[in-house]
Amino acid sequence: MDIHRINPCKRWSDATVYNGIANFVEVPEADLTADIKGQVAQIFEQAEASLATVDSDKSRILSVTIYITDFANLAALNEVWDEWFPENTAPSRACVKAELADPGYLVEMAFTAAAGEKFL
Repeated sequence: MDIHRINPCKRWSDATVYNGIANFVEVPEADLTADIKGQVAQIFEQAEASLATVDSDKSRILSVTIYITDFANLAALNEVWDEWFPENTAPSRACVKAELADPGYLVEMAFTAAAGEKFL
């Protein structure tokens, strides 16, 4: 089986796909002054674009690891999370408190999703 690397560079690929399973990470890119809801919304918008590159969508997300800088923001994160996923499609998830690479990041998410058939 081939490993598909989407937009690879020296340090990372935007996504990697192996055996029909896609992996990618999103951080807020548009506005680091946004509150947690705004940063989560940015991540979800970017995730939809990443999913499209592997012929997938948010209903095919299998797992998400959430890295959050402050658990005081968890309730607000959950509000955006609950609104974004279609009914009965929420993936498994883990939520970890972490110091992130950029002090402006309040959240980072690592996604695993089922990719489209051309990636099998």
